[in-house]
Amino acid sequence: MRPTRLLSLCLAALLAHVACSTTPPAPAAAPAPAAEVVAAPAPSGPVPPVARRVPHPVNLHGDTLQDDYFWLREKENSEVRTYLEAEAAYTAEVMKPTEALQARLYREMLGRIQQTDLSVPYRKGGYFYYSRTEEGKQYPILCRRKGSLEAPEEVMLDLNVLAEGQTFLSLGDAEVSDDGHLLAYSLDTTGFRQYTLRVKDLRTGQVGEARMEKATSVVWAADNRTLFYVTEDAAKRPSKLWRHTLGTASSADVLVYEEKDERFNLYAHRSRSGEYLFTVSSSHTTSEVRVWPARKPTAALTVVAPREQDHEYSVDHRGDQFYIRTNSGGRNFRVVTAPVKSPGRENWKELIPHRETVMLQGVSLFKNHLMVYEREAGLPHISITDLKTRAAHRVAFPEEVYAVFPEMNEEWDTKLLRIGYQSPVTSSSVYDYDMVSRERKLLKQRPVLGGYDASNYQTERVMVEAKDGVKVPVNLVYRKGLKKDGSAPLLLKGYGAYGASAFLGFNYNDVSLLDRGVVLATAQIRGGSDLGKAWHDAGRMRNKMNTFTDFIASAEGLIAQGYTSKGRLAIQGGSAGGLLMGAVVNLRPDLFKVVLANVPFVDVLNTMSDASLPLTVGEFEEWGNPQVKEDYESMRQYCPYTNVTAKAYPTLLVKTSFNDSQVMYWEPAKWVAKLRSLKTDKNPLLFHINMNAGHSGASGRYDRLKEIAFDQAFLLTQLGVEP
Repeated sequence: MRPTRLLSLCLAALLAHVACSTTPPAPAAAPAPAAEVVAAPAPSGPVPPVARRVPHPVNLHGDTLQDDYFWLREKENSEVRTYLEAEAAYTAEVMKPTEALQARLYREMLGRIQQTDLSVPYRKGGYFYYSRTEEGKQYPILCRRKGSLEAPEEVMLDLNVLAEGQTFLSLGDAEVSDDGHLLAYSLDTTGFRQYTLRVKDLRTGQVGEARMEKATSVVWAADNRTLFYVTEDAAKRPSKLWRHTLGTASSADVLVYEEKDERFNLYAHRSRSGEYLFTVSSSHTTSEVRVWPARKPTAALTVVAPREQDHEYSVDHRGDQFYIRTNSGGRNFRVVTAPVKSPGRENWKELIPHRETVMLQGVSLFKNHLMVYEREAGLPHISITDLKTRAAHRVAFPEEVYAVFPEMNEEWDTKLLRIGYQSPVTSSSVYDYDMVSRERKLLKQRPVLGGYDASNYQTERVMVEAKDGVKVPVNLVYRKGLKKDGSAPLLLKGYGAYGASAFLGFNYNDVSLLDRGVVLATAQIRGGSDLGKAWHDAGRMRNKMNTFTDFIASAEGLIAQGYTSKGRLAIQGGSAGGLLMGAVVNLRPDLFKVVLANVPFVDVLNTMSDASLPLTVGEFEEWGNPQVKEDYESMRQYCPYTNVTAKAYPTLLVKTSFNDSQVMYWEPAKWVAKLRSLKTDKNPLLFHINMNAGHSGASGRYDRLKEIAFDQAFLLTQLGVEP
């Protein structure tokens, strides 16, 4: 997801659940024979579509794979759309008997949220900023008040108005200039994650004529008239940093820096002090930071430390020092300082040392304090260092399983740290934490309507043993009174990629499952950074198989401990977690009853062999490069599409979106087509495609709830929880 300050506020504080101009054409290839949709014979009931097989051999390293559904990549081919529409119609027909249940689940979910709501305002530059929702409206409204919360409200952006006439709307960046007069914001109206940047004068309400296409990160200089932004290349790689001067055409914008190495993405941001601008070139393993003064927007960029393979670092500023988070000296990172005038590695002085058991995920500076965001034993922590005395302490939290994270902290000279806290049973809460007195003040806990009582539910953390003896944490939540006799239905979720750690927070929509006796579990498998960077390393590249065997071991461990049984076990994952779903059902199809695979990355070998596709080259450092024989052989072992064979598979619901730019729609489409042609069981296989959305599904909050109700209705009926 794209990190955006105001967007993060809107999504984290207001939405009810936790969770491009044109699509590039498919690479040139020989024209495929006309494809058609052929109905498979069936004695009664809805008939699933069967995609025509068109032989397409793929040869690499002396190995020939037959990709009979390659033609489904042809997005503009009417036969492709016909097939996708047939799949959608089949799914709708199969799910028709669940429509009443879907409606009931939707009403339950809607009944738990306060539809007209307000985020906790935060102060920045003399204004209090917040966003709010109104009952019946799909999107947040971004607002502010000058000087005090009693001042008149000023609406900066009403996303509901901007969404009129659109089937999709996503806010990318929203950044206010230092003087508070200008708002730079970007919108995507297709779901393909291509954002158009505009500038609005908040004094007049007028939007400037300049339009910056394919814009990603956005940052203002201190002069209130210079805007820096990054644009994507044809493969959706953020690669060029531009300087825009207010009042000029975007065609006059100056190219400041171009990142030419295809492994690297380019980002721009500003120090919390406001004094410096940074542009970061970052691959999955290496980074390089350039810096220049915010008050001198035309100044030359200075490299903090030249890139070195496998060296990752980030930079913030305070006084005459840069504070640098670096993995030089250990995979879990440490913090060093360096003089602003000579920030090279030879001048680094250690402030916080590397620790083998603590992952240092991020730092945030204030005038007198340093906040460090850490992970230890799979859980997040916040530590505070007084920069005058060097005294440090860790903030304590009351629950065994929880999520905590920094909230909106825009003030530089303050002793208050705003943090967000929640757990699987505690709804989203916002605190101000006094970094001096160590007192915390609850500003708001989002209500859970409909009679929710947290004391009715139990969280638990268990350790299961992986195939190689490693202990894997699994976090559970369930309604109290659970009998551990294997009779309970259980939904096990996982991701395990990119070093992303599991989010163990509250989900309003999960209550519908919990109240029906479903146990919810999240496995912190290798491939994430839950237990540090070594945990990530042990589940990526040629170690990727550990991710899948960890998940299988988690399922087996939960069954062995009586939480569920094979016939009551469902699993769910999306994107790289969808790859997880595809791999484990090939490895152990007998272990799972129901599988929910959202936007699944299942065509690994073909996608990673096509450097023209978004993300591919940069992700060679996560998955490997199929042109390298050893990497190919590793991916060949687990690629879900490649390894579909004639055998019985669990019940599957596969979901995607036509405009997904991260996992192209054809990956799940091809996977489903191949499964239909080879699987030997009669278990349902449904393919649900949203023709008007992107990677995250529907953009409106009510539409999202309907999607979740659809998923839950499928899950509950297939597990036999609901008739």
